[in-house]
Amino acid sequence: MTFDDAQSYLLGLIDETQSQHRGMGLDRMRAFLRALGDPQEAYPKLHVGGTSGKGSTATMLAAALAASGRKTGLHTKPHLHSMTERACVDGVAVSPQRFADLLETMMPAIESVAATSGRPTYYETLLALAFLHFARERVDVAVIEVGLGGRLDGTNVIVPEVAVITSVGYDHTDVLGDTIEAIALEKAGIAKRDVPLVVGAERPEAIAVIRAHTRDADAPVIMVDDVTEIAPLDGDERHFEIVTKRARYDICLPIFGTFQRRNARIAVAALEALPDSLRPNPAEVERGLGRVAMPGRMEIVRGEPTVVLDIAHNVEKAEHLASSVRQRFPQRRIRAVVAIGAGKDAHAILEALAPLVTSLVVTSFHAAGRKPLPTETIANFARRFGMPVCTIDDP
Repeated sequence: MTFDDAQSYLLGLIDETQSQHRGMGLDRMRAFLRALGDPQEAYPKLHVGGTSGKGSTATMLAAALAASGRKTGLHTKPHLHSMTERACVDGVAVSPQRFADLLETMMPAIESVAATSGRPTYYETLLALAFLHFARERVDVAVIEVGLGGRLDGTNVIVPEVAVITSVGYDHTDVLGDTIEAIALEKAGIAKRDVPLVVGAERPEAIAVIRAHTRDADAPVIMVDDVTEIAPLDGDERHFEIVTKRARYDICLPIFGTFQRRNARIAVAALEALPDSLRPNPAEVERGLGRVAMPGRMEIVRGEPTVVLDIAHNVEKAEHLASSVRQRFPQRRIRAVVAIGAGKDAHAILEALAPLVTSLVVTSFHAAGRKPLPTETIANFARRFGMPVCTIDDP
């Protein structure tokens, strides 16, 4: 099997009407992994969920663990450029041919499960491939990002050393529910008996739901605001100190975005909750976070004029982006180029960006399995907020 063959097979699994929250629940994922020999049981894990910040926090956790000399797997979604990004070891994505070889070895298990439980989905297959890759690479630890929600997400078959909920906000409301309380309950579904749950969520109604659920699940809760404090240093948003009862961390992030300071606090709280055998020391945490690279998060790709790429795709992310751009580029005229996927709250995203934007270009995108909102639909929302706008369908 070539990498092109593997991609074609996986893209053929995409059904835009299908959600991992419907149908089999977690039964098929468990059966699939069992047929593969339960590779996810071969190493300790951290499990990271939340509406916003989970990808960044997971990447920071993996960077700190790798800096401590531990061979570290990282599974995040979605990918930006290639499916191979969903299975990284020490920051390096699985090679295209290795990816194809892994999928080929998985085919008997796929066919076996398909005969009894239905064919594993695109998401389930990519997740299982990451689990298998980490097992074959004999990683010392893996960081696993939740895909959607938590309770019925395919990743929720694992029993981690530490679980994390970074935040709770409005996203995927068609699946997770249209209230903060309903969404929080789905996120809280990753809580497990005797597994510390680190909570970065700040909304009181979300915290109340999470606390009630974790009491029922016998999961100890660690509130990030109770165990960490932060102080800026040198007037640079990327240089700050995180203080805990254990240590003081002098953090210098190589990435922009005021929201990343919050993610760093969450990551430090989660690392401190690990068993002694896995916990990096402060110098290792500082070194790891100082090496973090996250394309698509306040990524500055050129100057004259400055161009910033960001994948903000819900209102919470859009608010954080607007705040960070305003702080990083005060009194600059901002021309935004925006495409938004179907099912996203375009009205709320544009409302968050409106005070920042001098003018707006609305465009579209091409991605397998994902539909863009029509440009004119987005433009009409933008006009309600008084934004000068034009549409160019071809990105």
